[in-house]
Amino acid sequence: MKASEVAARAAEELAALSGRTAEAVTGIHRTDDGWRVRVEVLELERVPRSTDVLAEYAVDLDGDGDLTGYRRARRYSRGASRED
Repeated sequence: MKASEVAARAAEELAALSGRTAEAVTGIHRTDDGWRVRVEVLELERVPRSTDVLAEYAVDLDGDGDLTGYRRARRYSRGASRED
């Protein structure tokens, strides 16, 4: 699978399981067993938008693009500038 296909699959699978829509794919890399994709989602919408709560999930897929697991890697305010 192409990286773009893996990224789209990860976002779709995460949305189906979590009920949240992906805002962005923030990273993707191959692992020994397949792929790890980092997906950013809106967890809590607030006013103003700069105070929304976002989360980044690590989504693992096998070589065929099937989901093998996911976990929330971090949670933060939209306006936060901290990088991992």
